[in-house]
Amino acid sequence: MLERGFWRRGLRVAGVDEAGRGALAGPLVAAAVVLPPGRYPYRDSKQLTPRRREQLLDHLLDHALAWGVGACSAAEIDRLGVLRATHCAARRALARLRVAPQALVTDYLFLETELPLLAPARAEAQSPSVAAASILAKVVRDRIMVGLHHRYPGYGFARHKGYGTPEHLACLARLGPCPQHRRRFAPVAQAGLWDPA
Repeated sequence: MLERGFWRRGLRVAGVDEAGRGALAGPLVAAAVVLPPGRYPYRDSKQLTPRRREQLLDHLLDHALAWGVGACSAAEIDRLGVLRATHCAARRALARLRVAPQALVTDYLFLETELPLLAPARAEAQSPSVAAASILAKVVRDRIMVGLHHRYPGYGFARHKGYGTPEHLACLARLGPCPQHRRRFAPVAQAGLWDPA
């Protein structure tokens, strides 16, 4: 576990991860989770069924010392770019923690911080805190996309969650972008009516 060295020093560790970075529509959602030292059943959210993610979310909300969620909208992603928007959403998530972390573990996200930071690739496979953040971010974002499905019928957001599936691309070609689409992303720009100049 990546946290082990920090926990041995008595430090509170926040794991940070995001969901929706590569989607064509909807927000980018980041989460931060502070767990007490221990062993946990959390895994990378992408390896879990929706039902299992919901079960593990209930577990982590019962066991976490603190958790926070932050997001950047499609418009912010267009303005900032994906990397800066990811940093922005992560900072917002960390700011919502009711317990201040003393160290951070992220999934290859090199945040500007004075805290000790570990940011290896695939951290969600090596860190229960990052895996927990992955689950929280994914569940929150999926719920947002289900809500957007009802606001913008015709795009199928509840099914593909804004990612570039064949169904989504076909809807984009037929309907053009909606206000939740990231217009700087090439498939969206090509589908529609947007002049970056």
